[in-house]
Amino acid sequence: MFITFLEELRAAKIPASMKEHLMLLEALKADVIDWSITDFYYLARAVYVKDEALLDRFDLVFGKVFKGLETSIETGEAEIPAEWLRAVAELNLSDEEMAALEKLGWDKLMETLQKRLEEQKKRHEGGNKWIGTKGRSPFGAYGSHPEGVRIGQDKNRKNSAVKVWDKREFRNLDDSVELGTRNIKVALRRLRRFAREGAADELDLDKTISGTAKQGWLDIVMRPERHNAVKLLLMLDVGGSMDPHIKVCEELFSAARSEFKHLEFFYFHNCPYEALWKDNKRRWSERTPVMDLLHKFPHDYKLVFVGDASMSPYEINYAGGSVEHWNEEAGEAWLRRMLDVYRSAAWLNPIPEKNWTHSQSIQMIRSIMEDRMYPLSLEGLDRAMRELTRSH
Repeated sequence: MFITFLEELRAAKIPASMKEHLMLLEALKADVIDWSITDFYYLARAVYVKDEALLDRFDLVFGKVFKGLETSIETGEAEIPAEWLRAVAELNLSDEEMAALEKLGWDKLMETLQKRLEEQKKRHEGGNKWIGTKGRSPFGAYGSHPEGVRIGQDKNRKNSAVKVWDKREFRNLDDSVELGTRNIKVALRRLRRFAREGAADELDLDKTISGTAKQGWLDIVMRPERHNAVKLLLMLDVGGSMDPHIKVCEELFSAARSEFKHLEFFYFHNCPYEALWKDNKRRWSERTPVMDLLHKFPHDYKLVFVGDASMSPYEINYAGGSVEHWNEEAGEAWLRRMLDVYRSAAWLNPIPEKNWTHSQSIQMIRSIMEDRMYPLSLEGLDRAMRELTRSH
């Protein structure tokens, strides 16, 4: 059974190695969980799923392989969880209809449902006894009993049942749209490269113990704090067509600031030219020449542009093409200068990738970036981080 589970996970493109499979078997052998399908589900998910975007896919595979296992290893009785029995719906029938129906009472209702589940062997429609549809039985779907238990019915029906006992449904997680600061942080962590630099102000416990054992006296060894050594230059397009994307850009910026100790950011509009700025309120009075930036920050910085690349083609390949000032050189010239210094670079575009072919300027920027343009989504961030970790 577990080999089938492993094969189904791989077929669903969930990374599942034999090492993880053996880990699961070892955990089961060690009795780390109680023998219930719920505990096994959480154990298997912890072993196999390393990416939040794969959770729903894992659920689908698990349901496919182990469907029905709970009732086969338990007593076979379909107990209704106690917390499901607390909600009482409003009664929607008329006084005449209400008078025509016998009210079983809550305890009797639950007792009768239990008996029906044990006795009934097939699907039933109509009538007033068996669990089924379109009847006046207090159990089933699409019926009219005011004090019933609804089983398997769409939620937009009469809503007159005491309890809705519906099939659990999941919406597929979409790694093209599910963003947020936390998810962005997870994606950015692919860029981590830890190093110890600076003052030795952290106790190295292992070396202290080793040194003390060798010397025969307390030998305290200190070390620099461990931190992410990756250096990042973040270039953010602001204004105009980027206004609808402010929220996701803020989330990206917030996540980047918390993840990278060595982070420098600058703003530009549409396309980088001879100068960038740090404060949008003083963008004309306090500007940083791009040439100063290229000389100040060494080539080991990772360069990331964030923008929709939506503009007139003249802004990219003509002097004087900028919509805000007279640029002596084309935007393409400045882009190429930056890429020559920072070979590890990527462009994140908030516009869905399927729409890129409709824009000439996006195609031009993508060409200048040597196809290193990625959508600003979880899947796109993952691809961009992989690109930035490549050796150049």
